[in-house]
Amino acid sequence: MALALRYAARSDLGLGPKSRNEDSGYAGPHLLVLADGMGGHAAGDVASSMIVGHLAPLDGESIRADAAMPRLETAIREANAQLRSAMREDPDLAGMGSTAIAMLRSGNKLVMAHIGDSRAFLLREGVLTQITKDHSFVQQLLDDERITPEEAVDHPQRSLVTRVMTGQPEDEPDLSVRELKPGDRYLLCSDGLSDFVRGEVVQEILTEARTAEEAAERCIAVALKAHARDNVTVVVADVVDLDTTSAPTTVPQVVGAAAERDREGRRTRALRVSPAEKAAALTRTATRGEDADDAEDDGPRLAETSRGQRARWRALAVGLVVLVALAGAGWAGWTWTQRQLFIGPDDGYVAVYRGVSQDLGPLHLSHVAQRSDIALTDLPVHIRDLVVGRIVVADEAEATSRLGVLQAAATSCRLQAATGVPCGGLPTTTPSATPSTSTSSATRTATASPSVSATTPTPARTTP
Repeated sequence: MALALRYAARSDLGLGPKSRNEDSGYAGPHLLVLADGMGGHAAGDVASSMIVGHLAPLDGESIRADAAMPRLETAIREANAQLRSAMREDPDLAGMGSTAIAMLRSGNKLVMAHIGDSRAFLLREGVLTQITKDHSFVQQLLDDERITPEEAVDHPQRSLVTRVMTGQPEDEPDLSVRELKPGDRYLLCSDGLSDFVRGEVVQEILTEARTAEEAAERCIAVALKAHARDNVTVVVADVVDLDTTSAPTTVPQVVGAAAERDREGRRTRALRVSPAEKAAALTRTATRGEDADDAEDDGPRLAETSRGQRARWRALAVGLVVLVALAGAGWAGWTWTQRQLFIGPDDGYVAVYRGVSQDLGPLHLSHVAQRSDIALTDLPVHIRDLVVGRIVVADEAEATSRLGVLQAAATSCRLQAATGVPCGGLPTTTPSATPSTSTSSATRTATASPSVSATTPTPARTTP
């Protein structure tokens, strides 16, 4: 019996004061991931998107069942190490962290890694079961029988987590493996759903929804109707038997912060001299020229300069004005070029460039602003040609969208090649596509293709 997953991922900013989505979600044919970032100003959105970005390549790999758990555990450790490295490189990121739930499918086996208080549920034969255990202060109180489950629902410290991914070596996830059965429905959710919607309501939604898409959208809608003041993200996956139903899509879905940032969660910072610095250097050169002329005058300073001297000073003044004007114009022109974006090749991979593709003599008018992990060799030939010829984009949002489409095309191409069939046909989506958005009257949801994905105290998330 051949099994597959029909999946859907949805995310919403929520109704609270947060100005950005710190959740990230990923759903693909072999991998489901949900990460709830924390840290506020310390960039929880960066943490969650880095985790999803690092785990996403697992979806394109062929992993044996006996190797799935070690591979997932290693990937989680590597993602955690990346958080530590990012915080060392950028002090503004210090203190960030994220929960994580990752499910890796291999055949009819599902390996799960979990850390934090985001939750995973399984609906099997009409019974909803929570298959994760929160790493939280309230869960410890429950384990010690100091509070009841009813008291835990509205406990004032329910958002205090005791173990999440913060880049520290002791951030160990719980690992488990289970067997997939046709008809199973899995739900991964951030606490924007579980803190505001009762379990029996979630069970009713999962039981009644006909598709994973409908279930995901109804979960978001109910959370917003319950005035969820936190980001709300859900990933729903149905286990289907390919012997009795048509094959589902294999195009991954990425939502939340991971859909809005680059795969590493950061933008490349090129080391270069700014136009303002160049103008200042030219001004200093002109000033030094004036001082040199003064130094050559060995005689006493006369009350009135000669006509030739006045002409020379006028020429110097005019030259300085022209120089400043040219520097200003050059700076304005350079500033304009650095607001332009295009997608092109970089050492065999797809990259986003800032600037224009032309060069001015030895001066390069563009630089790599974001380097993806999309290999040119993984793309169909006609799409590869588009990248080589440069794809101009209007802004960073469109660049992220285009990268997502290219990543989806590359993933599909690799999966097709793994079956022994050369990849060359037109994909279902072209690089000019934009992220799909599913919107109902009660929700705001976004679905995009992937952009593929000193001791710091454990952060405490406080629900506003």
